[in-house]
Amino acid sequence: MRAVILAGGKGTRLMPYTTVIPKPMVPLGNMAIMEIVIKQLVHYGYADITVSVNHMAQLIMAYFGDGSRWGAAIDYSMEDKPLSTIGPLKLMDDLPEHFLVMNGDVLTDIDYRALFETHVASGANATIATYERDVNIDFGVLGFDADTGRVVEFVEKPTEHFSVSMGVYVFSRRILDTVPDNVAYGFDNFMIDSISRGDDVRAFPFKGYWLDIGRPEDYDMANRKFAELRSVILPHEPDGRDEG
Repeated sequence: MRAVILAGGKGTRLMPYTTVIPKPMVPLGNMAIMEIVIKQLVHYGYADITVSVNHMAQLIMAYFGDGSRWGAAIDYSMEDKPLSTIGPLKLMDDLPEHFLVMNGDVLTDIDYRALFETHVASGANATIATYERDVNIDFGVLGFDADTGRVVEFVEKPTEHFSVSMGVYVFSRRILDTVPDNVAYGFDNFMIDSISRGDDVRAFPFKGYWLDIGRPEDYDMANRKFAELRSVILPHEPDGRDEG
């Protein structure tokens, strides 16, 4: 199985941590975030990994090298300019019929093999790992008639429920025919265009642990909880500890 890790972004939401190091190399415990991702992928059978790089690419390439330290074969795809989430895939001419794509800063205990096998069995163009997220609204919310202005509904500080993308996907190679060359093309563009065409895109609901380490408060929380999360995130390691 083949995996692509997206590691080309500047990580501006995670500043000041990303001022001097790229976001995939921000540490959790004694490991870089992307090191955790690589360990997980190898455990689930993804021995061939391509890392898409742009910002601070040399630091990422120097640290992770050829991947042999983790039992993986890592190569790199260089973006000459930022191409967002889906655009970088057009630079990779050797992608197999089905492949996993994910952000390099996702902390989760999802079964990457089960996601892959579910996608292949479905025959879909794409399968998106999804997570139920509650969003608390800190205001009283009014509903009113647009013509008269008469208030007809009020809810105090409601909680909204959403199924959100986890930043983990499996694609079939044919989706590349719909991706424009050499322009920034994000996951949002891909989803809007796919839905408008009526393409077969499936959801893979997940109820385990997931955290997108994109904001300082999320990163701080991950660091505070990592000691207890380690045995969940890396259960295949003895006692959840890194062997080096």
